[in-house]
Amino acid sequence: MSEKNPDKGYVAILGWSLNAINAIERFDRRYVIVAPLWAQEYALANNIPFIPWDFTRLNDRSFEIGQRLKEEGVDVAIPLFEETVEWAGAINAVLFDNPRLMGQSMLFRDKSLMKRRAQLGGIRVGIFEEANERADVLQFLKRVNQALLKLDGDPNDPIHLKAFDKAGCEGHWVIRNPDDLDKVSDDEFPLLMESHLDGWEFAVEAWIKNGKIQFLNISEYVTLGYSVFVPATPELEKYRPQITEQIEKLIKVFDIDFGFIHPEYFVTSDGQMYFGEVAYRPPGFQAFELIERAYGFNAYQATVLMFDPKTTQEELDNFFPEEVSGAKGHAGCFGVYPRRRVINKLEIPPETENHEYFEFHELQSPLENKVPKRSAFGTHWGLLHFFGDDPYKMRDLLKAQEDLDFYV
Repeated sequence: MSEKNPDKGYVAILGWSLNAINAIERFDRRYVIVAPLWAQEYALANNIPFIPWDFTRLNDRSFEIGQRLKEEGVDVAIPLFEETVEWAGAINAVLFDNPRLMGQSMLFRDKSLMKRRAQLGGIRVGIFEEANERADVLQFLKRVNQALLKLDGDPNDPIHLKAFDKAGCEGHWVIRNPDDLDKVSDDEFPLLMESHLDGWEFAVEAWIKNGKIQFLNISEYVTLGYSVFVPATPELEKYRPQITEQIEKLIKVFDIDFGFIHPEYFVTSDGQMYFGEVAYRPPGFQAFELIERAYGFNAYQATVLMFDPKTTQEELDNFFPEEVSGAKGHAGCFGVYPRRRVINKLEIPPETENHEYFEFHELQSPLENKVPKRSAFGTHWGLLHFFGDDPYKMRDLLKAQEDLDFYV
């Protein structure tokens, strides 16, 4: 445990992540973990400062956690997961005596409100509408393809359905034909519908303090939902000035003074940037761990610095390396989904295991033989981690994993 600095902020971490806890344990800020009751036994056994709280229940007692943390002397609440973003907004509204922070968190949680706010601020987005029932989806699919001048018999351009408030792996469906709607259950409605944007999709991780970008990483998707690496190839990095401009516009439109954001964008063949969505919490696919592997700084500690009102600019200048040139190499990961319906065992292919870039995997042996059908984009079964010097070699290596079987 590192020495805690009483002159720095006291932070509440909303959600349970051992990687985050280990990082903050090694940092100089006092902290308390606010997480569900099931984590309490482990926290007590390992001397982790802990307050149990049920994030699934918004009720009359919801104000209580903000008051309790205020009395505890906590300066700021930091969300780790999508489900805790709104809670962080509500708690910080109490801690900072600033109700606007609650409204801001609603924008980060509701994809429909988010896109409307972006559009009102002059940010380029695709066509989108809300769907309350299946008929709305069929009508939207028809109208989008009419607008694209599709003729009878032409394949439809797809549309995307997204849950208003879920992470992509749980709440993202691609609909090309009416039959595709069968995989979406009635209780998923209402949903956001949006047109498909053709282009190169990528993600950004931006640490913001005093309304300014302190560090900006561009994560390159090889295949959405399967693979990502950092830093990006020179072809994507050449858009850094435009991407920085887009993030600055996002900061202004969403009135962000501090924190961490994870937006996704599309760049079209003519170099236009389209906004996809933005999250106010660490991304999935262990992006924080990839950034640490590539750059050497801990992204959870960086996030604490952004949220802590007592952080100085001098600290920030000393904490972050140079963007891109400060990286020691390229770190990538691949999310494994079984390609077969029936499996017997985990078997890492030799072309993966023996590759010079391969570092480790987090795959578990299967507990049962039958592979359940994926809902929405689905949650991967575990990640393969790679590290190496050449971004093109990394990109091709991650792509090649899609054709391999890890469960046989």
